[in-house]
Amino acid sequence: MSIPFPFTAVVGQDDLRLALLLNAVSPAVGGVLVRGEKGTAKSTAVRALSALLPPVAVVPGCRFSCDPVAPAPDCPDGPHETGGGSQRAARMVELPVGASEDRLVGALDIERALAEGVKAFEPGLLADAHRGILYVDEVNLLHDHLVDLLLDAAAMGASYVEREGVSVRHAARFLLVGTMNPEEGELRPQLLDRFGLTVEVAASREPDERVEVVRRRLAHDDDPAAFAARWAEEETAVRERIVAARELLPSVRLGDGALRQIAATCAAFEVDGMRADIVMARTATALAAWAGRTDVLAEDVRQAALLALPHRRRRNPFDAPGLDEDKLDETLEEFGDDEPDPGPDGPDGPDGPDDGGGGGGRPPAGDGPHGGDVPPPEGAGDGEDAADPAGPPPGGPGAGEQAPAKASEPFRTKVLSVPGIGEGAAGRRSRARTEHGRTTGARRPRGALTKLHLAATVQAAAPHQRARGRSGPGLVVRRDDLRQAAREGREGNLVLFVVDASGSMAARQRMGAVKGAVLSLLLDAYQRRDKVGLVTFRGSGADVALPPTSSVDAAAARLESLPTGGRTPLAAGLLKAHDVLRVERLRDPARRPLMVVVTDGRATGGPEPVALAGRAARLFAAEGVASVVVDCETGPVRLGLAGQLAGDLGGSAVTLDDLRADAIAGLVRDVREVRDARGNGTRRAA
Repeated sequence: MSIPFPFTAVVGQDDLRLALLLNAVSPAVGGVLVRGEKGTAKSTAVRALSALLPPVAVVPGCRFSCDPVAPAPDCPDGPHETGGGSQRAARMVELPVGASEDRLVGALDIERALAEGVKAFEPGLLADAHRGILYVDEVNLLHDHLVDLLLDAAAMGASYVEREGVSVRHAARFLLVGTMNPEEGELRPQLLDRFGLTVEVAASREPDERVEVVRRRLAHDDDPAAFAARWAEEETAVRERIVAARELLPSVRLGDGALRQIAATCAAFEVDGMRADIVMARTATALAAWAGRTDVLAEDVRQAALLALPHRRRRNPFDAPGLDEDKLDETLEEFGDDEPDPGPDGPDGPDGPDDGGGGGGRPPAGDGPHGGDVPPPEGAGDGEDAADPAGPPPGGPGAGEQAPAKASEPFRTKVLSVPGIGEGAAGRRSRARTEHGRTTGARRPRGALTKLHLAATVQAAAPHQRARGRSGPGLVVRRDDLRQAAREGREGNLVLFVVDASGSMAARQRMGAVKGAVLSLLLDAYQRRDKVGLVTFRGSGADVALPPTSSVDAAAARLESLPTGGRTPLAAGLLKAHDVLRVERLRDPARRPLMVVVTDGRATGGPEPVALAGRAARLFAAEGVASVVVDCETGPVRLGLAGQLAGDLGGSAVTLDDLRADAIAGLVRDVREVRDARGNGTRRAA
């Protein structure tokens, strides 16, 4: 068995280590979501935490880790007698992004259940993680149906498996820890809210700290056992401190003053629901217990807010998580009580009241760079000095280029979809054959049976009952009789935006409206679980501003800083998009593309630009690529070039005004009113 990297040997990352330790002290805090760029020790720290957790008392032989003091009355391996028991190490169970539903919740032997009436149940990862840690690396890439199961288990503390009248229930209370790189896409709001705390991590820009990271990583890789032995004393100290904090936790007093500060803070930052208040209260008490105190102080409330509120402040995927610390301090001061100053550092001090104990706001500091004494990189968090991404790039490509226009407010868009039925990744845009959705028929299973079609199975087995010697009431079912339910649901697509950034689009008010429309479509793509890509064209060529990705944040950022000006190389933009789709088809052949071309249809620059653009467009029509042209032409005189482009693409055209969902609804109402008026007029004439 491999030896994990010691938790106390992780360099820096104070907030990450503190959030994990608080959950070790009080699992009721609700887990941790770790957001950050790749290579920042996210997974290393999480995997190292399990070695610090106290052992767990379990019923011997129980596959569901029942507590011998209070075993679950409905445990599938029960009933169990109280008392006795044995101890084992706390588990950390990893949920792979590509896991199946049966692997997560467990599986029933459908054939034995039908033929013998036996509940032959094989537990899944939720059962393994009960009373331990469930870790999901790249949690933002988890399929929606697995997210739904996690939400149910986290909300009810139990896992249910229901298959054609056969059901199994078992306890599933676990500490949910997820790591993610925001560049690869965001989490669904429902799952995001289930994480008690969130931490943003980034690689240090301090050379000395980076040197220490490399030195320790190399030392561990060369001799893991020797490296772990060097840190054994620090690991033992933290393990003992976790046990002491757990014992102290029931004695911690959360006074009315601290509760009032918690409620006022959540109200001031306009977080949804009451979960934030509860999580803050539990985090503040855990902070006090970790610091060895029995009273919750203002500094605990402040640190709890910094960990529990940032991810609950997001209103859409384009909002960066964060908290205004000046506003936080003002709120805490306004609603603070009249208790004396808790220590020399005051309520805003990072280390709490005791000088060397790593108080309410820091994990224990050892010797060396991992103690958290390295100052933050120069300029970090200084919003006033940060470069403005919307500003014009220095030394622009040429005359006529205009500064990026500010996007107008996003709006709810008309639903765009790919025709036909696909078989891509589960999502919410186009029709597809999926594992989840409405049942449309039955087929023989390919591999393991997952969704039984009961009527078709009985129909297949019925003609053979006499030949199989059936003598009792039970149905004699064999493997060949089983039928899988064929289901139809929705898939996510690759939405490739091809945006005209030429001089004909450069009027600032016009380009602002165009960017607002694309942002609206990006928001729609986020909600429908699509991948997105961005190709822009202007001047003498086209660029892939963003290769296909699940991160709509990245696409929105690239769009916001997009400059305009120059000629309109429409053909170059279409050919670049064709190359992107060709490569992506090799990487992800099951995901169907939807190309959204945002242009006024003009083509200039080079010989025969209009004819060349038409030939490029017909490539997509020949390959059956679904496409939509968003016609950005404005003014009383319109050439209709975007409509001609849509015809060459074999797609449809929609104006900026008609792209709005409310405009579509209004159009439908208008048509109905006209139709009703005509009907009434006909009846009156009759």
